[in-house]
Amino acid sequence: MMKLHVFAIAPNGAKVRLYLAEKAHAGSKIELEEITVNLVEGQQKSLAFLAMNPFGKIPVLELDDGRVIYESLAIIEYLEELYPETSLWGPDPESRGYARQIERIADAQGLIAIAREIHSTNSPIGLPANPEVAKYHRQLWETGMGHLEEMLQDGRPYLAGERVTVGDCTLQGALQFARFADLDVLKNFPRLRSWCDRFRQRPTVEGVIFS
Repeated sequence: MMKLHVFAIAPNGAKVRLYLAEKAHAGSKIELEEITVNLVEGQQKSLAFLAMNPFGKIPVLELDDGRVIYESLAIIEYLEELYPETSLWGPDPESRGYARQIERIADAQGLIAIAREIHSTNSPIGLPANPEVAKYHRQLWETGMGHLEEMLQDGRPYLAGERVTVGDCTLQGALQFARFADLDVLKNFPRLRSWCDRFRQRPTVEGVIFS
C-alpha cells in the first residue's frame, strides 16, 4: 500500500489530503496509509525522512516499491494518472488547462505567499522573523486573492466554475494554515469568504480541515 507522509496543519499536506477526499467523494477512493511527520518536533530533519526527501519537506508519497514522489502537485498529478476517471482537473483539455491556471494562482500567489508571510513573522517551526520578506509576500497574496475575488463575481460556486478542482483544495490548505496563525486572509474579499464557507460545508473537509 502506498504511504503518504504528511502533517495535518501544514498547507501542502492539507492540499493533498483534501484532493484525496474529493477524489473519494467523486468515486475514486485511493487506498494509502497516512504517516504523520511532526514538523514542530523536527521529524522532517531525521536521516530516515531526508533519505526520502532531501529537502526535508512534506508531503511525500511512498510508492509500493519504495520509490517516492514529493512536491504536492507532482503527487496529485501522479494520482490523477492512476485514477483519471474522476479527474479533479476537468473533463476536457480546455477545462483542465483553465483549472491548472487557477491552481497555479492559488498556489504561487496564495499558499506559498501566505505560508512565507507566516514563517517570516511568527513561524510555528522556529524560522527567523524577516519583516521585509513578510511584507513582500503579503503584497503577493493580496494581489492573488484580489484576482480570484474578481473571477468569482460571475457567481461561480468554485474557483474554476461549477465543480471542485485542485485549486480549491490548494487554497483551502493555505487558509487553514492562515487561520492557525491568526492571519485573516479573507478580510477584504467577501466573495472568497463566501466560497470558503461554502467549501467548508462539504463532507470532504471532515477530518482534514481542523480550524
